[in-house]
Amino acid sequence: MEGVVKVCDCLDELRKLPDKCVDLVFCSPPYEAARTYGIGFKLRGQGWVDWAVERFVECQRVSRGLVAWVVEGQTRKFQWSATPALLMADLHRAGVKLRKPPVFHRVGIPGSGGPDWWRNNYEFCVCSSHGKLPWSDNTATGHAPKWGPGGEMSHRLPDGARVNQWGRVGGKRGAGNVSPDGEQMRVQCYTPPVKANPGNVIKCNVGGGRMGSKLAEENEAPFPEKLAEAFIKCFCPPGGVVLDPFCGSGTTLAVADRLGREWIGYDVRQSQVDLSLRRIAESREKHKEAV
Repeated sequence: MEGVVKVCDCLDELRKLPDKCVDLVFCSPPYEAARTYGIGFKLRGQGWVDWAVERFVECQRVSRGLVAWVVEGQTRKFQWSATPALLMADLHRAGVKLRKPPVFHRVGIPGSGGPDWWRNNYEFCVCSSHGKLPWSDNTATGHAPKWGPGGEMSHRLPDGARVNQWGRVGGKRGAGNVSPDGEQMRVQCYTPPVKANPGNVIKCNVGGGRMGSKLAEENEAPFPEKLAEAFIKCFCPPGGVVLDPFCGSGTTLAVADRLGREWIGYDVRQSQVDLSLRRIAESREKHKEAV
């Protein structure tokens, strides 16, 4: 099935879709008033949050799996707007089941945190689901474990003491020690996985031709293909449907297409819909040449 890209306000189109009809919603909505996107977008603070909540809740309704929004706030006059945190708080109060937000890590531009603060190197990925995900492959972007198993598996008690299932680590009843009746106690074993879970900090290179396509630069706020790839590989089944309600330069759609997923994209600007279609065509040509 050929994907669909439409010029529209995503809220209008989302309301036309049935419940749980896509497998993954992945997007980066317009940020606060740092950019107008050529459409006079000037929302900031709680006004932006209210705008975002309405659209996020609709995304949650139409997704049977994960919803993930890459969002960022603004720092002005030595104060962060906290809009990602406010969005999560309002969604939580509205009954949306949030997952702990992954972090999109990239090297920020000098001064992005303010003249007296650390450089801004990350953005939040606000995520939700209806509960346990109906499909996931959370090691799809992982790698083989760097180290083999060794030592007693342990955890800490509320008082900070480290123990394993037999007692305090290094104690008389630790793993491999002899119990009072003279019997050797069972040794706890760990079988390493084929791939390690990559964790929730997604490190990506950005800028300088490292976004996946030069066409990405025709959008005001592109994100790298590697970021979309992580979410699509891990949280949308092969042949499933990915929706990006703010498709911009078409990064999500192009990656979904390359990875064998169906895709739906919305944007309020005809220029961005045209750009998305160019991006998908370019990606297909590249992939065909690679094959």
